[in-house]
Amino acid sequence: MAGLEHLCQRPSLKNKDNSPVQDTSAGVAYHPFLFEMSRLGLKMSSVVLSDVCEVPLKDLPLDNWMAHLPNALWDIPLCNLSIPGSHNAITYCLDKNDRSPVDLTQPDMLQKLDKYMKPLIRPFVYKWAIAQECTVKEQLDCGVRYCDLRIAHRPNDSSTDLYFYHGVYTTITVETVLKEIREWLDAHPREVVILSFSHFLGLSQELHNMLISTIKNVFAAKLCLKSVPVTLRNLWSKGFQVIISYEHNVVNCHSELWSHIPYWWANKSKAEALIEEFERRKQRGRPAGFFVTGINLTEDLKYICSHPTESLKDMVMSTYPTLLAWVKEQRPGSNTGSINIIAGDFVTESQFVPTVIALNEKLLKRTS
Repeated sequence: MAGLEHLCQRPSLKNKDNSPVQDTSAGVAYHPFLFEMSRLGLKMSSVVLSDVCEVPLKDLPLDNWMAHLPNALWDIPLCNLSIPGSHNAITYCLDKNDRSPVDLTQPDMLQKLDKYMKPLIRPFVYKWAIAQECTVKEQLDCGVRYCDLRIAHRPNDSSTDLYFYHGVYTTITVETVLKEIREWLDAHPREVVILSFSHFLGLSQELHNMLISTIKNVFAAKLCLKSVPVTLRNLWSKGFQVIISYEHNVVNCHSELWSHIPYWWANKSKAEALIEEFERRKQRGRPAGFFVTGINLTEDLKYICSHPTESLKDMVMSTYPTLLAWVKEQRPGSNTGSINIIAGDFVTESQFVPTVIALNEKLLKRTS
């Protein structure tokens, strides 16, 4: 049949008379090829989409890549798929107007230097604190489906507003970002995001309760319960789009909150040392359930002082060729040595996201 390649793209959901198509799938996940075959009145006893649409997974539309995955992947648990993630996802909006103090996790010496030598110290803090330059919606549009969210209450702040932090605090609140994610999900009903709330700083039990209430109010019926089998087919059928990982023992009191997702952090400033560390960990076996391999490099004071004109972005971008070469060799799945979520810095600035998505090809049994 000529022109089949256009069936691999998402068609507009209209009948031949231009009227809207009614969804009669009763919760069955939409797929563009199957939809088009049905609309044309064609039936196939068995369709292996990956054999019909020979589009490499790295070339899928990044804003809807989950919706366009081959149906052979719909019943594989998400913890066995390869998912691109954003380390320190909300650092594109750090407070640069000196209103924000250096966050309280920083060394005492840095906090004192910042207090008395702010004009000299702050430029260095910003250069090494910003890990993403694109907004959360832009990251999602680029294919990110895991966000590392570090939550804080600013010291000496009489309000209950919560912010993100990395070196300094952000200018936008947690609630604002969550609403932006909700808006994006409304426009992308087949995409699933994993939000990891961790590294809580300055939160009382009351503030935890308020944050959890905000999460529930913003995402409502989109929240995936932790008792639900997490496959794309099942999540689509139930309308679940958000998995919340929460690093606090309060998770035991809420069915919508999942336990903290382990994050493999190598704490290395060189790509080769990071890779060596992860290869050692892989030999011991992957964790059960979701887990993150963070290919984010970590600078120390010695490195910063020896590279005074550089920034975190300079360090990351110079090592991405080596890191992505290693990523291409990885394999998702449940076996020892397999990966799941891979998170990095400046994820929209390279081929990081398509490379991670493409690893799911290794789970497909293609026939020639």
